[in-house]
Amino acid sequence: MRYLYIAVALAAASVKICAQETLSGEVIGENHHRLKDARIIIKNNENRYETTSSDGNFSIPDIRRGKYEISINAESYDTYIEQIEADSTFLNKKLIIRLYKVGVIQEVEILGRASKKYQSDYSFSATKIGVQNKDIPFSISTVSKELISDRQAFQLGDAVKMASSVTPVSYYNQFSIRGIAQNEEGTIINGMRTRQYYFMQPITTNLEKIEVIKGPASAVLSSVDPGGSIVLVTKKPLKTPSREVTMSVGSFSTIRSSLDFTGPLNKEKTLLYRFNAGYAQAQSFRDIQSQKSVLVSPSISYIPNDRTAINVEMIYSDLNGKIDRGQPIFGAVDGMTDLRSTPISFNLGAINDYFKSKELIIMSNFTHRITDKISINASYMKQTWKEDLQEHRTTNAFAVDANNKPVPTLAGMQMVQRNQFWNTDNLNAYLVFNLKTGPIEHKILTGYDFISTHKYKGGAQNTARGYLLTNGKTAASYNPQNAENYQMVTIDGITMPKPNVEHFNLANSGYSIKNPHEYVFSKVALPPALIRSNGIYIQDQMKWDRFNLFLSLRQEWFQDVTHYKENNEIIVKDSKLIPRIGLTYNLNERINIYASYIEGFQPQSNTASLAPVAIPQGRAFDPLRSQSKEVGMKADFFNKKIHIDVAVYEIRQRNILLNANDPAEPDRLITRGQERSRGFEMDIIGNISRVWQVFASYGYNDARIIDDINPALIGARKQNTPFHSANIWQKYSFEETSFLKDIAIGLGVQYSGNKVPMYNRSFLVPEYTVFDAAVYYTPKQGPVRISLNVNNLFNTTYWLGAQNYLRLFPGAPRSAVLMAVYKF
Repeated sequence: MRYLYIAVALAAASVKICAQETLSGEVIGENHHRLKDARIIIKNNENRYETTSSDGNFSIPDIRRGKYEISINAESYDTYIEQIEADSTFLNKKLIIRLYKVGVIQEVEILGRASKKYQSDYSFSATKIGVQNKDIPFSISTVSKELISDRQAFQLGDAVKMASSVTPVSYYNQFSIRGIAQNEEGTIINGMRTRQYYFMQPITTNLEKIEVIKGPASAVLSSVDPGGSIVLVTKKPLKTPSREVTMSVGSFSTIRSSLDFTGPLNKEKTLLYRFNAGYAQAQSFRDIQSQKSVLVSPSISYIPNDRTAINVEMIYSDLNGKIDRGQPIFGAVDGMTDLRSTPISFNLGAINDYFKSKELIIMSNFTHRITDKISINASYMKQTWKEDLQEHRTTNAFAVDANNKPVPTLAGMQMVQRNQFWNTDNLNAYLVFNLKTGPIEHKILTGYDFISTHKYKGGAQNTARGYLLTNGKTAASYNPQNAENYQMVTIDGITMPKPNVEHFNLANSGYSIKNPHEYVFSKVALPPALIRSNGIYIQDQMKWDRFNLFLSLRQEWFQDVTHYKENNEIIVKDSKLIPRIGLTYNLNERINIYASYIEGFQPQSNTASLAPVAIPQGRAFDPLRSQSKEVGMKADFFNKKIHIDVAVYEIRQRNILLNANDPAEPDRLITRGQERSRGFEMDIIGNISRVWQVFASYGYNDARIIDDINPALIGARKQNTPFHSANIWQKYSFEETSFLKDIAIGLGVQYSGNKVPMYNRSFLVPEYTVFDAAVYYTPKQGPVRISLNVNNLFNTTYWLGAQNYLRLFPGAPRSAVLMAVYKF
């Protein structure tokens, strides 16, 4: 929200004091022209008044005196919010209210937004400047904080699955976007890349919105995934004071609480703050699973004038739980075994397993308008991330007997301990020029970015797996021809080689505290590493008549150093020129159509494998290369109350990294030649009526393997990708004249088609449809809101995805969360 002001023309004559008065005014834009169709809302705890300006003027009669909040919304302009005292010196006088266009100062988001709707009209991340979403020539799905709150989507996966063509495939922070699974580890926060392994999903307490930028966005976000990028946009300070405390309790011993405080720190409102904090602890419907999450995020913005803005923000995240590797099934017959043959709560692991991660991020943003036509922007991020892991998990294979035949009641197990520490520095600086050449308006952006990720010396991994030999050592696999070299053991009457880590008895399961001192470990020091990327880029947004053309070009230089600063240092370098072109055509004031072509480039570092193996020239993996073609439409209907996005796309990617699915070497990676993803998607967001909101998405995706080292896979379906997926959420608030005026209800439906598991094509993960519901109680006379969300209303048994028969990921059964929000 830009600087807004109210100029009140005071009359010289005195005004008679009345119980009810008229509030009138004029809404103007930057060039002092009147803004029609601006929405004006005046409200307090007792009364609410609403109107729409026809020619820029508005008038609201019969307003009772008191303290109110006035908010004004107009398309393409920042929301205006102010606290007013409606008394005899204020009412019956004409207000002159000036709004500023979105992005006038900001090319990075420094000020918070006061919008309270499901859709977002703008994006900074996709182009690095504030641009209306309808003018951007590629698809962006946005999940707003209001939708996150209404769905009580406390974890990232619960929120992002609502976007079109985004499919959760496991319990990890890992998603398939347009049929393409995320490749590199890390999350994009406010347009800046991070590095960490989010095996447990982060919480959403500090998020303003989540943007899913579809297709490869390498031209502006450096190295990112071909299917799309999930960008987390954090909450920023507001000029209007607001304080909110949230507490929740729910199924599976869930307890949550959060704070969101914001407002000015001085009378001039040039120094603003925001403080977000969240805590959660919960068990799970999955055996021996639990998680504790702590998040603290303060933010300060300084806006000394209408040309300069500075923001500093911190995010501290502490996750403590266990990695959930999924539900195992034993004795399976391909294509015939019922996935319900074991309980969905069934888990492999030990009671004393744990996964701990601590992350600290400091971000700073600076923007300054040098002249009316030139501005400069700079951002810097420092991130540290620490991992401490101990887990028992399957080797994705069954035990074998003395004749090397599988024993389907015993799952092969391994035990892993790992510690590592990463440091990331991210710098981005660019200039924006607003120029004009004849009838063509240019918004030229040129800049430089740098990201450096350093994995420090001192990281290490201990691994216990395989079979015990008579000499006290271990072997990765069993060879019956040399059975005399193996220690043998009898389990359930079956003689077999003795495992290094005790097999998990699927037929007679029980959980215990494991003693790692009983295992024979192979110890590996994780080599220190340095990953650097430098890029220069230029982007020109050209506007002529009804056309909006985006041209982007990026030159990137990449360096990957394994065994950093050691005698056996391995250096790999890459460089690539990355183009992006997109064209939007404005059919009329409601409908835009667009087309785009984007190339992607993602170097795949040696550190993608935990134990990098040097090959000639030191390159372990070739870069991931991709191409995306897309056409679509973005439109507003029903007096701009409903927004619809439609897209048709094709993405091709080459050199895809996959786990080799080798029980002897579970961390080994292999490369697939090429994949192709084609599809259609649609998002419908908005208000069917003043009291009826809707968020709906649908995606059709046909993802195929085009080239693979296994000829039998060529032309086959890509793993963990449904042909069809859909999500609908509706919220209906009863009219103020209704007996249920303080009540709202929500209803949601999620659908996903069947999927091929990651490593086993002999069965399908079945399709599912899940219903959710919510009831909201928001008394008009008080500052409290209470909501009850029930997920999986009909207690459907379903699976998000699978890797094989030993690792399926069932969805949660019916659960409920009761939330109370107190605002003051």
